[in-house]
Amino acid sequence: MNLKNYWVFLGLLAGLLFGIATPFSKLLLVDLNSFQLSGLLYLGSGIVIIPSIIKNFNNFYKDKDVAKDENTSKKSFLEVKFDKNFIKILLIILFGGILGPLFLMIGLSHNSASSTAVWLNMELVATAILGLIFFKDNLDKFASIGLLLTFIAGLIVSWGNGFGDIFSIIFIILACFSWGLDNQLTSIVDGYSPEFITFVKGIFGGGVNLTIGMIIASQMISLNLIFYGIILGVVSYGLSIVFFVSSAQNLGATRSQILFATAPFWGIMFSIFIGEPLTFNLIIAIILLIVAVLITNNIVHNHKHHHNKVEHLHLHSHDDGHHVHKHDSNEFEIYNKDKNKKHTHIHVHNEKHHEHNHFPDLHHKHDH
Repeated sequence: MNLKNYWVFLGLLAGLLFGIATPFSKLLLVDLNSFQLSGLLYLGSGIVIIPSIIKNFNNFYKDKDVAKDENTSKKSFLEVKFDKNFIKILLIILFGGILGPLFLMIGLSHNSASSTAVWLNMELVATAILGLIFFKDNLDKFASIGLLLTFIAGLIVSWGNGFGDIFSIIFIILACFSWGLDNQLTSIVDGYSPEFITFVKGIFGGGVNLTIGMIIASQMISLNLIFYGIILGVVSYGLSIVFFVSSAQNLGATRSQILFATAPFWGIMFSIFIGEPLTFNLIIAIILLIVAVLITNNIVHNHKHHHNKVEHLHLHSHDDGHHVHKHDSNEFEIYNKDKNKKHTHIHVHNEKHHEHNHFPDLHHKHDH
């Protein structure tokens, strides 16, 4: 599997894991309030990252992760973080970790799981709108077609399920725009690993919502409900967020969001296994969605563009024409030989002007 297909696969897997959360969350909302469940889900997403944080402790606090490149500064991992992206992380926690899941749980508590799953397609539209207006996200004709097909697929499924109560729809749309902003900010944060973003968003966002939920609740949460909520968060919000962040940083927010937008359909398809019928509308919608994913992720654009000198950190390999630095230490020597092997460390890109096929990923947020 080449690297681009790997990011596409991660985007689809993220959608699958997130999609199955809706029907299970609806069941848990019978005994939990919206603050409690959104808090437990995101605490689960943070907890699943703890082993990775512990394993890579030295990568967070020592200079050994700095690439042995003559243009790389001697800043520590944390210094690069706080210099460049601290405000972005705070906004990601606020919109992605607190408001997004809270709005969704409020909407879901007043609507059916299937209707909510369909309306979650608005996250794709929200991500694209915010990208065009604020984040230099290029939306060429192929991406536009994919966006349109995805939205039409959602409408087709909605035709058979109804549109639910206006109150719940408003909150679901607010959740989608909160996560749309989260998606765009995530795709341009270059000083943090996907694991770190998921960890802080889950622990801080989940902690805030759970605390509020405990204060306003009339009784204590049972241990069984805490366990189920956290496990669902581990799978559907922890692993899915890590996979989505990796996909977004390498494919661009809008294209990766089209992959992630399969989540509502995974949720509906999962309901088939528990007794709901496979309708004609659903079959047509899935076909349209497959076409949208294929056309969006197999077409790239080509033009001359300029890269300014930048120092940042993200997952990468040395086979893409952008990461040409060398590693002198024995620990990183393997990456000089195996250029396809993915790894993370602080590194420098020198100023460059060239032409090649590309996506609006972390390195290609330029004007057109």
